[in-house]
Amino acid sequence: MEMFDVVRWTTRNLISGTCRPTVVGLENVPKDGPFIVAPNHLSFFDSVIVQALMPRPVAFFAKAEYFTTGGIKGKVMKAFFESVGSIPVERGEQAASVQALKTLLDILESGKGIGIYPEGTRSRDGLLYRGRTGVGWLALTTGAPVVPVGLIGTENLQRAGEKGVKPQHFTMKVGEPLYFDKTGPDHSLPARREVTDRIMDAIAELSGQERSTSYNQSKVAE
Repeated sequence: MEMFDVVRWTTRNLISGTCRPTVVGLENVPKDGPFIVAPNHLSFFDSVIVQALMPRPVAFFAKAEYFTTGGIKGKVMKAFFESVGSIPVERGEQAASVQALKTLLDILESGKGIGIYPEGTRSRDGLLYRGRTGVGWLALTTGAPVVPVGLIGTENLQRAGEKGVKPQHFTMKVGEPLYFDKTGPDHSLPARREVTDRIMDAIAELSGQERSTSYNQSKVAE
């Protein structure tokens, strides 16, 4: 068993044993080929939860600081995020974000799974914000199916302003995959917007969140 499998197996059992989550729809994850997981975003732990509970590996972006922090804590974080296939990205830097999308594209073209939060950053008020079109670009460029995910209650694992983690029940709903025509990178912005909006509609149906017509803006480091 490779390190990735060990970490994912250990994390899955820890989450299952302490939080006893309700997980439905795992059969909707394609058994082979590339796929894009698109969850709502309520908690720092969302990526860990999705990576641990999905039946196939899913690579997510992770803040670059998680790979460069010093000390023992930094080494542990770096080892964990590297082992689950996370991709370091400098938040707030357009060039870095574009390069990160290209990295995700490479992973999809190799037939693997990636995860991306259409909202961009986690919701601090529980609203589901307007989706940014990176997920639409990936879907149209590659033709990979998009698997919408609704996370419910993960924000209770670590409430705002608290450092400790409190195991709580949460729900993860995995929706049926959405398929879009493969157009390659040369597609219109309206087409990308339409695809992104369809993905957000599917996420909203799964999560049951109230919608916001605006984009979410990060006020503090995620």
